[in-house]
Amino acid sequence: MPTEVQEQTFTLEELLAGLKEMHRLILWNDDINTFDHVIHCMMKYLDYTEPQAEKIAWKVHNEGKCAVLEGSFTEMEIYRKILQQEGLTVTVE
Repeated sequence: MPTEVQEQTFTLEELLAGLKEMHRLILWNDDINTFDHVIHCMMKYLDYTEPQAEKIAWKVHNEGKCAVLEGSFTEMEIYRKILQQEGLTVTVE
C-alpha cells in the first residue's frame, strides 16, 4: 500500500526566519498515547535517556505540554513530522 505524503510549501522569508530564530518543539498531552510509547519515541528519535524520557512523559501528563527540543525552524519541522507519524501531538513554537 503506497504511503501518501503531504507536501508543504514555505516562503523564502519563512525559511530564512527559521534559520535565524530558535524554535521549540512542544509535545502535548493526549488521551491516545501511552507513557511507554511517549518514552520510546523520546528515546528513539530525540536520544533522551530512559529517566529523561520518563520525566518528559510525566511533565506532559501533569502540565499538558512540554518543550522537548530547541533549534531552527527547519530542524523542528523535521522532528515534528517524525513524531506526528508516530501518533504524538507536537507543534513548533
